[in-house]
Amino acid sequence: MRRKGFAWGIGVTVIVVLGYWGMSSGAKDSGPQPCTQVGIPAETVADHVHSVIQADRTFYTTHVVDRMQAKGVVVASENWQETNTLPLPVQFLNESNRLAGIARAGISYRLISLWPINKQNGPKTPFENTGLSETLAHPDRRYSEVVMIGHEPYVQAIYADRAVSQACIGCHNTHPDSPKKNYRLNDVIGGMIITIPLKNR
Repeated sequence: MRRKGFAWGIGVTVIVVLGYWGMSSGAKDSGPQPCTQVGIPAETVADHVHSVIQADRTFYTTHVVDRMQAKGVVVASENWQETNTLPLPVQFLNESNRLAGIARAGISYRLISLWPINKQNGPKTPFENTGLSETLAHPDRRYSEVVMIGHEPYVQAIYADRAVSQACIGCHNTHPDSPKKNYRLNDVIGGMIITIPLKNR
């Protein structure tokens, strides 16, 4: 239940942020009205969503996974559902992304890397490839662009993803499928990509 609670916490926060974004977008399109909100730029929404996701994920990694493993209570593993272990931090984020999708607002987020353990998490577009290189060179600022997905415009923003704990380092440095095995604490290991629709849904 605690694991689901953490993921639901992220999902609910994302839904609330999107609710404000949606209301402000709607107010902007409905013409002048008293007391209407000013529209929030999609990049700013992405920054807010990233801050919440990163805070919850860092807390989960350092105060749940690291602590439980250090005490020998339970470990985190890739097959957490079958073995009744904790989800890895990347799986925690993937599950929260799935739950956030319940809002049907079109937002999504995932982790990508130039050195992914799972090849599906490598860059899939020129934007993602450039964004990962840019955040590696400048980890303290996001890289964002407006992109077309199908016939719809979206803002995509990539933020540096750092190795925030020994759990991150241990997984990436020892996993047999990891193409890079010399990470140190706070190294950039990839990026978090957040996708936000520009049209009201």
